Parts: sequence; C-alpha cells; structure tokens
Amino acid sequence: MLVRHFSRPLLRLSSAAHITNRALSSQASLQTLRTILDHHVIGQDDTKEAFLLALLSREHVYVEGPPGVAKTMISEIVSVATDLDYWFTQFHRDTRLNDLIGEAVIVRTQVPQVGEQIKHDVIPGGILTTEIAVLDDISRAPGEALNVMLRILQERRYGDMTENRIPLMTAIATGNPVDEEGYYGDPLDPATLDRFTLQVRCRGLISEESWDSAGDVIDLYSRPRPLGEDLGIRSINREEIIAASECVPLVIFPESCKRALLSLLQVLRTRHLCDETTSLLTDRTFLVKAVTVMKAQAVVAGRDTCAPCDLRVLRYLTTFRVPGHVHEMIDEIIRKVVEEEEERMRREEEEEEEKKKKEKENGEEKE
Repeated sequence: MLVRHFSRPLLRLSSAAHITNRALSSQASLQTLRTILDHHVIGQDDTKEAFLLALLSREHVYVEGPPGVAKTMISEIVSVATDLDYWFTQFHRDTRLNDLIGEAVIVRTQVPQVGEQIKHDVIPGGILTTEIAVLDDISRAPGEALNVMLRILQERRYGDMTENRIPLMTAIATGNPVDEEGYYGDPLDPATLDRFTLQVRCRGLISEESWDSAGDVIDLYSRPRPLGEDLGIRSINREEIIAASECVPLVIFPESCKRALLSLLQVLRTRHLCDETTSLLTDRTFLVKAVTVMKAQAVVAGRDTCAPCDLRVLRYLTTFRVPGHVHEMIDEIIRKVVEEEEERMRREEEEEEEKKKKEKENGEEKE
C-alpha cells in the first residue's frame, strides 16, 4: 500500500484576511463533497454532517444504527471522492491485534558482544498506515484488540514503530443498536464511547417513515443500468480537504462562544441534572474537543471566527453522553442558549455605540 504522510508544514499563523481566504476556498470544496454525498446517499443528513466535521477536526465518530442505512457507504464515498487512503475492518470475536496494525514478523539481528537477538516486530499496516479508518461492528471487538486500538486512536502512534504521528485523520466506528431486540453484541461502556468525540444514532428511512426520501432511493436504484456499473463518484483535490483541516486550529474562538459553551454546560448540569451519576460531561470532550468541532463548523461555513450559532454541532457530542430524554431536547436547549448569548451581544454592541456617541459629543463640546 502506498502510504502518504503529511510531510508539508502546517499553515502558520497569518493575517485574518489570509485565513478568511483559505476558509472560503475550503468551503467550496466542502460544499462539493457534501453535494457528492447527497447525490449518492439519500437522507442520513446527521451522519453526513458529523462525518465531515470529524474529518475536518481530525476527531473520531461513532455511528450506531441497524444494517443497511449507509453507515459504511458514506465513509467509502468520502475516501473515493477525496483520494484519501482508506482502510476497512469488520470486527468479530476472533479479531487479532495484528489484523489491525499489520503483519507480525520475527526479526533476527546480530548484536556485537551479545550474538544473535530474536524479537517480534510488526510490518505497519491497517490503522497505522491509513487516513480514514472504518471500524465496523466495533461492539464485537475482543478486549485486547479493542484496548490497543483505542489507545492508537487517542495517541495517533503505536509504540516505537511510529515515532511520528500516524497519518490517520479520522476513524468512523459503526455498531448495531445492541439494546434493541434482534441485534447481537455487547454495548460499549461510556468510557469507550467517549473516545469517539462525535456520536450519531441513525435510523433507516422506512423506520422514520420518510416516504419521500424512500421514493428517491427507489428512483436512484431502479433506473436501467449495466451490470456492475461504476458509481461515478466525482473527485475533488485531496489537498483542499487537508488544507481545510489545517485551517481549523487557526479559527478564532471569541469570548461570546466561550460564554455560550459554558452556559450550555451549566444548563445541562443544573436544569437537566446531567451529573456524574447520569451523564459523562468530561473536561476533555466538552472543554477541549467541543471547541475544535465548533471551529470545524466555522470552516464549513467559510468563516475565520466562530459564532455562537456554531454551538449547534454539540448535538453530536451529547448523543450517548447524556440521558436519552435530554438529548431529544438538545436542539431546543442549544437554541435557547444561543439566543440568550446573541441578545447579550446585541446589548453590548448598543452600549458600545452609545458610549462612542457620548464620547464624540463630549469632544465636540470641548472644542
């Protein structure tokens, strides 16, 4: 496999105008990628958006849903459209660690004054050499393989073999709804789920009774076509996607967004009783990674600065981290928090304008 490493330097801090231009340039490519996804996959808007945000923020995403709802297909389309290296594995009870990281070999070396030394080594492969990893049926992964994989996802390296960070941009893990009758697997514990920053629960179009979209799927696949016809997935410049992800750390996160984020967490804790006994609101996820995901949303919108409205994407962080009834209300909860912050910003702007007006009047009186 040809392994591409990100050898070119990351973008350096530059002027706001330069960052804005890069963000606007990236926005066009991201819109094209979303158009490609919409053309090949009907519905599943949340899954598409969460995956694009994960790709830009270089975070990982967990998608739970029944078979046949395009969980894996979306990642395949993204990899083909962007020419990013793609690796797929389907977990089962006998999955070995070397199935994930590469082939195990025995290496014989001659050590001066010691003699022959024999040790185990690994020829890097799998998750160590890819840019997009799809971890299918992760709930079936045996403990040893799962624990090592989670550590690789977190640290982006494996032992002494990868002194530099591995090229992985994002991993998308899929699982069946094991809490529902008819699906096999062990539910992932909250700590394991927390390794996947973005989380989505998806359903099929029939289950959601989305009959218009269901009809569009029939139209898409019922037309006459040759056997084995290629999907005809359009491609975009992979460098544009990488550049877009490099824009994310440069996005400005203003005080208004900080207040909105803290206000949301306070509302979840005090009004909806999301404490340690019912929820998993960790500092790592909601004080660090949440900021990155909000910055990614700003890049999607072609902005160099976050806005309180970007708080909306935190709906993908609460899926399995708060009680179900709270997550069902999360869009409305976030909307109210954003409205309160935007109203505060309007008052501050009016007060600032009034202050400048008075200063100008006082200056004219002195003259």
